[in-house]
Amino acid sequence: MSHAADELAFAIRPLSREDLPGVVEIDAALEGRSRRTYIERRLAAALREPALHAQFAACDDAGLAGYILARVLQGEFGGSAPALRLELVGVRGELRRRGAGRQLLEALAQWAARHGIRELRTSAHWTNGQMLAWLATMDFRLAPELVLGLPVAQAPQPEPPALTLADDGTSTREVDFGAREAGNDRERMARERLEIRTMRPEDLHEILRIDRAVTGRSRGDYIAARLAEAMEDSTIRVSLAGRIDGAIVGFAMARADFGDFGRTQPVAVLDTIGVDPDYARRGFGRALLARLFDDVAQLQARRVETLVRVGNLELLGFFQRVGFAPSQRLAFVREAAAGRSPASGSA
Repeated sequence: MSHAADELAFAIRPLSREDLPGVVEIDAALEGRSRRTYIERRLAAALREPALHAQFAACDDAGLAGYILARVLQGEFGGSAPALRLELVGVRGELRRRGAGRQLLEALAQWAARHGIRELRTSAHWTNGQMLAWLATMDFRLAPELVLGLPVAQAPQPEPPALTLADDGTSTREVDFGAREAGNDRERMARERLEIRTMRPEDLHEILRIDRAVTGRSRGDYIAARLAEAMEDSTIRVSLAGRIDGAIVGFAMARADFGDFGRTQPVAVLDTIGVDPDYARRGFGRALLARLFDDVAQLQARRVETLVRVGNLELLGFFQRVGFAPSQRLAFVREAAAGRSPASGSA
């Protein structure tokens, strides 16, 4: 940790396509391996949707000194207000602790304030001491959320029938304990009729109806943008719709994460799942996840992760029942306008 007197003044500007080689080089020095493909995809996404990305370069006389990349969260994980998720930050080795990281983060915070965004969010593995120390120095604090995860190899299976035993010890018909037999039969048949397929543009109206019923608010821009992203590039996003007799009753959306903050394996991030309240508690959410795990496996993802607020006991209970558990990553948040003492440490 150093003092403000040790800081250098860097020229801060928007990151451009021409910075790709420099970003790849700095990132490789930090991670011990090249992640060129991931960084190319990340920059391409930012150029494709500039309103949803903020990214800056710090420069000195030798060229690119550091970079920071963030993505706007519009409604992921049930969020009710936009936030800016910090996904990548890096500084040339000889310039670390000379203020480049702080100046880049300040540029990001100013961008957020200009766009009406009040919070910066990120996550980091609990063993990444260098990143945790930098986040603490930059006024981040633990967020009131849990990062949950489940290996793709342990994918949830469609809800199995509960069985009773006959006198001879053999299994008999399905029974839903605590429910009437007729109701259980209806639920079993509904699960059998559930068709899960890739989401289509014509599904948007019904998806928004279900989302409003589940969340109590409209997230039309967010869901429409994520659906468009899935239509444009199926290698980075999976969007599914569940239907019964042609009517949409649920949906799930996830994106591939190929390397945020040093992930060593590709991960799929589940950012939205919803089931029509009229069809709740019939195993549809589990069935959607079972299909989603199949699809993200085709993207070479090894895990599926999601973020849940600690107070959302119903959603936490659902993920626990299908096998999710707290991951080794911690969630952090800070106010975009958080103030810092001039004598604070710098990165």
